[in-house]
Amino acid sequence: MSSSAAPAASAADSAALSDDARTALEAATGILRGARIAVLTGAGVSTDSGIPDYRGAGAPVRTPMTYSQFLADDTYRRRYWAGSHLGWRRFSEARPNDGHRTLADLEAEGHVAGIITQNVDGLHVRAGSRRVVDLHGSMDRVTCLHCGQFFARESIADRIEALNPWLDPEGPHAINPDGDAEVDDVSRFAIPECSVCGGTLKPDVVFFGEFVPPVKFEEARGIVARADALLILGSSLVVNSGIRLVGLAQKRRIPTIIVNRGATKADSRAAVKIEAGTTETLAALRDALRS
Repeated sequence: MSSSAAPAASAADSAALSDDARTALEAATGILRGARIAVLTGAGVSTDSGIPDYRGAGAPVRTPMTYSQFLADDTYRRRYWAGSHLGWRRFSEARPNDGHRTLADLEAEGHVAGIITQNVDGLHVRAGSRRVVDLHGSMDRVTCLHCGQFFARESIADRIEALNPWLDPEGPHAINPDGDAEVDDVSRFAIPECSVCGGTLKPDVVFFGEFVPPVKFEEARGIVARADALLILGSSLVVNSGIRLVGLAQKRRIPTIIVNRGATKADSRAAVKIEAGTTETLAALRDALRS
């Protein structure tokens, strides 16, 4: 259900922006008023839900496991599944924030043509957005790499806990943006197998070193192709898929507007860059588009 019944943003939302951000917002509003907006979101949209950003200020330096490592060695798979399970249990407790809900409102009001997200947390859908392309997959699904069967993550989590009663989900495990957590000793960890064919299971997310599924990218391309503007929220655009969508917007000669704290790889291509948090900027933008 959309959150359109939620209270409208107050003047405090705009006041939360710096003078420069408010000036940039006015320019962005002039571009976006009456436009069909394609939205691309990154980790910065979910930080207000308690999910940390990979590259924001204070983000820890980490090297996520690559797809080739996951495939190559059972030890890597044990480490990944142990950390992923612990992280997902906390990850799944996160709730949509006001930014997610504002995007759902803007979609319901006809401003947003669709959301393309680099996040795997599923929060856009839970906030009420209807047209969402999860470019990098979703943590709530698991797939078998051998037979292609899909499973609900909850059912796999139950099996992991039955196989590994010693694993403490309430321990002091720090959550990461991909739903992973650090586990010191995984030597005892038992990995669940596919209940259909006995094959290797993997969360339905794109690993580092793995390509975005072509069908997903085509869905994302379709949203941008039918839009009048591209609005990028909370992404540094380090991941290639995001830059490709910026390139598509440039090719179609539609404006790109970026809202992000810190530099992005497409700042020089943006019609407007708003240096601010996504939640407060979206609330102020919603008010401006309604006026």
